[in-house]
Order: sequence, then C-alpha cells, then structure tokens
Amino acid sequence: MTHDPQTIAWLDQEDARLAQLIRAHQYAVQYVGAGEGPEEPAFGYTIGLFGLGHPECVIAGVGHDNAHGLLGRVAEEVADGRNLVPGELLSWPDWGGRLVVEVLPNPGEVVLGANRFYERPAEYSVSAFQLTWCHSDGTFPWDAGWPCGPECQPRPGMWRA
Repeated sequence: MTHDPQTIAWLDQEDARLAQLIRAHQYAVQYVGAGEGPEEPAFGYTIGLFGLGHPECVIAGVGHDNAHGLLGRVAEEVADGRNLVPGELLSWPDWGGRLVVEVLPNPGEVVLGANRFYERPAEYSVSAFQLTWCHSDGTFPWDAGWPCGPECQPRPGMWRA
C-alpha cells in the first residue's frame, strides 16, 4: 500500500503522539465511529495493555464518552496489576452497569491501531477481550428479553472494523 507524502507525515505524527501518550499513561483509548452496516458498529479499544502483558480491551455499541470512560477505568485497573479473566463480571459501586469479559476471537480485524503500534500483522494480532455490557434493564445479549439486536452490541467475532 502506498501513501502520498502528506498521509505518511500525518501517520508519523499520529504514531509519535500515541507513543508519547502511552509512555505517559501506559495506555490510550482509540474510538472508531460506526461504519455503514450492522457489522461495523461504533466501538473503542485500548492500546498499550498488550505491552503490560495483558490483552487489549474492546467495547462495542457505546458512544465516545462511555467508551473512553469505561475503557479508561478498566485500563487503569490493569495498569495497577489487575488481570481480567474471561467470564469475569465487572461492576463498580458508583456505576450501575455491568460488563462481562469475553475473548475476542478476531482481534486482527478490530484492533487495527494496536497492531500498528506493536507492528504486528493481522494474522499475528495482539490478543483482545470484548467487554460486553448489560442493557439498562439488566439483560445481556444472551438473555431472553434482550431488547436490542446485534446492531446494538454484536457478539464477539461477529463484527469487524
């Protein structure tokens, strides 16, 4: 893939900015707006947790502020030494929601910025967890009565960036 000199310069600046952010905070959060179809939801993911020996974290189907807030909170805990485990339920006393940690089986199609940062091709992608959130009524996507379809929050492996 070839890029014009302006694109290359912009990518170099973005790479330097990201590296500086990760050096200062141990992680960054990348937000990606929704694509054109239900298999391309808005989502956010961390960059930097892989460097701490932990999978990156992804959350789909939430807005920019919620993605940054939730991923930042989880990333801070990981940076402080916490290791998330698939199937684990996350909740905090000051937040009424719940998240379940699930393995993301296709991280090479999702965490593109993390793979660029770590210089890894998609087939050797960094690992990632998807943080699956419950609806305000308390149901998760696998529960009877889940009020949204897959366009609301796709299941791990059923979507790509």
